[in-house]
Amino acid sequence: MSHGHRRSQPRIWHHDYLALSGLRQAIDRLVLDRNLLRDNQTIVDFGCGDRPYEAVFTGTGCKYVACDIDGPVDVKIIPGEPLAIPDNSVDGVVSFQVLEHVWDIDLYLRECHRILKPGGWLLLSTHGTWLYHPHPTDFRRWTRPGLEDEIKARGLTNETTIPVAGPLAWTLMVRLIAYREVLRKIPVLGSLLVGPLAVIMNLRAKLEDAVTPHAIRSDNACVYVTLSRKAA
Repeated sequence: MSHGHRRSQPRIWHHDYLALSGLRQAIDRLVLDRNLLRDNQTIVDFGCGDRPYEAVFTGTGCKYVACDIDGPVDVKIIPGEPLAIPDNSVDGVVSFQVLEHVWDIDLYLRECHRILKPGGWLLLSTHGTWLYHPHPTDFRRWTRPGLEDEIKARGLTNETTIPVAGPLAWTLMVRLIAYREVLRKIPVLGSLLVGPLAVIMNLRAKLEDAVTPHAIRSDNACVYVTLSRKAA
């Protein structure tokens, strides 16, 4: 299974199942509840990677513009330079698990604002808490207020933020990653045990997340999914 496919369709035997499934649910919820997508809209994926959520946007008749530093993309990202996309020209920008890997977040978020039409929206997710994961770099983690203020400071208004996986859940996920690495060092038997252990720990994490008070989860999440908008 490709990394992009695993992100868009996580399975309970994956170590990051709860984070990825919660992220996908939050994306679907915001797209549907806020009626974001319409035919012939232009949506820019700013740091698309292997495009795990492309079908969410192309499936509704939108024009999907893939942007990244390498790979087969529509617009190449050149570090330190503006995107080759005109001002006020796109309906939406999506950014999934990219911001923590960006050094110049001022340029990144200002580019989101620049290319959006008046009234256009930014759907962005990034980590509140997670392990170090350079791809090829990894610079930051956010609190919910900190992330919302970063976006607001670049001229966008936050409409909502969805927290994904509170502290009881993400501490279990971190332990699962550690157990997985230990088991993989055990010949044959270790690899056989990784999947069942992941299922057990993911079920427990899901239960513990369900009983975590929202007030705790909202400010101590593994992932935050935000919807912001440029002034009309």
